[in-house]
Amino acid sequence: MYKYGQYCPMAKAVEILGDRWTLLIVRDLLTGTAHFNDLERGLPGISRGLLAERLRRLQRMGVVEKIEQSHGWRRTEYRLTQAGLELRTVIEALLVWGAKWAFEEPSPDDLDPLLLLWWMRSSVCADKLPEQRTVVQFDFKGALVETYWLVLTRADTSLCLTHPGFEIDLLITADLATFFQIWLGRVRLEEAMHDGRVIIDAIPALVTAFPTWFTYSRAAPAVRAAMAR
Repeated sequence: MYKYGQYCPMAKAVEILGDRWTLLIVRDLLTGTAHFNDLERGLPGISRGLLAERLRRLQRMGVVEKIEQSHGWRRTEYRLTQAGLELRTVIEALLVWGAKWAFEEPSPDDLDPLLLLWWMRSSVCADKLPEQRTVVQFDFKGALVETYWLVLTRADTSLCLTHPGFEIDLLITADLATFFQIWLGRVRLEEAMHDGRVIIDAIPALVTAFPTWFTYSRAAPAVRAAMAR
């Protein structure tokens, strides 16, 4: 932790929140992520040791509380305290500012297909899914590992790195940068499909339904608003 040596509320806040990864941890806790492994998956590039250290520090500062759950097995959850929940306005303000002033075309280093699909897995509208299990295969052009699968049911969604062993219901071939921009509100799916950057191979009913199965990024409204300006 860096000490600024200033008796100022902003300086004191930045001493708590200004370390690398800290605000992104708070961002993910605000969206409902509660378990250590899930936080790690949503923050590719952070080490387990550094994530544990950041969570311990947020606990000491009264921003996060650690709760032990017991349902026949022991599982730890991390939840924001009232102080942590009140950071929502800070996170939302940074999101709006970033969308307006810092959100340009993505660089290859920004594009992790596994992170994108983890976000999608966490944003499924279960009530919009077909009643039967639905398997979506993604072939991302431009990714180091190109093929991934989402197995969607109304009870759960699984992200698979190897073929899940079920028949594929939708095959989506997409430019990775374009699909990120669709998720974040910079590009409309219909536009990308029209010009061939995204191709969905499935029966027409599933092609039509697919866009309704996800809530998309919480950043998307701010990104669209910034582009409209």
